[in-house]
Amino acid sequence: MKKNSIARLQVTKSQIRRMAGKQKLTVGLDLGDRSSRYCILNEAGEAASEGELPTTKAGVDSLLAKMAPSRIALEVGTHSPWVSRQLTAMGHEVIVANPRKVRLITQSVKKNDRMDAEQLARLARVDPKLLAPIRHRGAEAQGWRSSGPERKWWSAGRN
Repeated sequence: MKKNSIARLQVTKSQIRRMAGKQKLTVGLDLGDRSSRYCILNEAGEAASEGELPTTKAGVDSLLAKMAPSRIALEVGTHSPWVSRQLTAMGHEVIVANPRKVRLITQSVKKNDRMDAEQLARLARVDPKLLAPIRHRGAEAQGWRSSGPERKWWSAGRN
């Protein structure tokens, strides 16, 4: 039985940080509302670690804040604007994937958060253009669209 053992991939955060200092790591991050799954690949493309973290600023910081600059891929979604800004501020190369153009993930037969995180990491490691990356608006523009009377005006025009 050829099964990826999660226990085999459990590595401490300090071990991940040391590894990131020695080699270029690629991280796939599948964001969820409450928790997010991650998969970290080493330079050889082998899964060095995978796990789950809370989808909060503190949760993201706990794993990635002290890590040497790495390439991190995530899908567009509710949390991707603030997470991508946070990761960019840490010095990471952030790729926000357009899931509509990445059929390998959206139309996968084995669709789950762990597999999505691994697929994101593998695609980002090989060729980031395969993820059809997008760029989020800045925090100011994002705030304008999501709050206040402007939001009511903007939403009313869409009905």
